[in-house]
Amino acid sequence: MKRVYEPPAPSDGARVLVDRLWPRGISKERAALDLWMPEIAPSHALRKWFHETRIWEEFRMRYEAELSGKDALLDRLRALADRGSLTLLFSARTVEENHANIIKELLMK
Repeated sequence: MKRVYEPPAPSDGARVLVDRLWPRGISKERAALDLWMPEIAPSHALRKWFHETRIWEEFRMRYEAELSGKDALLDRLRALADRGSLTLLFSARTVEENHANIIKELLMK
C-alpha cells in the first residue's frame, strides 16, 4: 500500500488504484498504474458518511459488507498478487484509517 502521490518503485509490482475518484493533480503517466479499479472503492454514500462521522470501526463493517458482493474484483487483485508484488494505491492522507487497508486484509486472508 502507498499513496498514489509517492513515486513508483520497481518493488511496487502491479500498481492498482483503488479509489473511486481520480486523484487531484496526478497525471496518468505520473501515477504509472497497471489498473484503476474505482468499482472496488467504497460507495459514494459510504465515503460521504465516513468523512462526516470519522467512525472507523463502523466504516470498516459497512465497507466489508459492500465488498461481500464483489468477489470477482477481489479475485482479480488476488490473481495480480499471485504473479508477484501488488501495490494498492490510494490518495487519502490517512494511511491507518483507509479503505485500502481493508482490501489488503481481505486479500491476505
